[in-house]
Amino acid sequence: MRLSTGVPGLDALLGGGLLPGTLTVVVGATGIGKTQLGLQFADAGSKQEGRRGVLFDMSSRGDSQSHAEYARRMFDWRIGPVHSEREATPDEIFDPSSPLGDYLRVFEYSGRRVTRRDLGMEAWQDWQAELAKKLGVTIGFFYRHFLRGVRRAVIDGIEPVDRPSDSIQFELFEYVYHQILRKDPDWVARDLLREHYRAYTEQAAAQSYAVSDIGCVLLYTTHETMLERLIDRPLDEGDILSNANTVILMGKLRDGLKTTRALYIPKHRGSAAAEGLFEFEIGERGLRVKPSA
Repeated sequence: MRLSTGVPGLDALLGGGLLPGTLTVVVGATGIGKTQLGLQFADAGSKQEGRRGVLFDMSSRGDSQSHAEYARRMFDWRIGPVHSEREATPDEIFDPSSPLGDYLRVFEYSGRRVTRRDLGMEAWQDWQAELAKKLGVTIGFFYRHFLRGVRRAVIDGIEPVDRPSDSIQFELFEYVYHQILRKDPDWVARDLLREHYRAYTEQAAAQSYAVSDIGCVLLYTTHETMLERLIDRPLDEGDILSNANTVILMGKLRDGLKTTRALYIPKHRGSAAAEGLFEFEIGERGLRVKPSA
């Protein structure tokens, strides 16, 4: 079964929705509507799978991504944050009644640069050390949700960089995607529980999940605001776009003396996707693709 994006009009352009077990990258400038789309995808899980998706924010910017504000206004969804410094105990991991927030901002400090070329060796090593300390919290955040039936992950906060390989955010995303979201649950449990794994082997096996059911939407911010510029960029720029199953570009179009918002789907493996540029609007309930003339 395909995963609904929750965006009116978009599923039809994607041949029925997104394919589970794959990566979708939504590309566009700040303010174009990526966060609303991500929240609509996460909220659509409440109807389709019985569980909303989770939000993982890698932003190091000083300004807010407004996830909580958007979620409350759009869906009356009260997002619960997870403390990024505290790892869950093994008992909490497998206890379905233990409290579990649905939003994790992994880097508490804001306003810091995220690329190797902008940092000295000491600052880069500080980033690496902080990242290593947060991996246990990050693994536990996703693993506990997947055990409880969540099948959607929205990853936000990746900032524009010239070379993705130099970004601490891209490095973290690669780990999350390949070592948590796409890894066999038994091995994720081993990474999370470490020396406690033997004592909880039965619980891990009994509460396992299918990796092939999990859909991931990555919201990727770029400098380009105009859709034409995004379309002209090489699609294989960086590993994320080249490895994604689906790519959705969001930007502005010139219409005489005005500009409109539109999206384009240059890549949707394993399914037919509508050709062309499709205008969309943002209202109180998020994005809606306008009907074609």
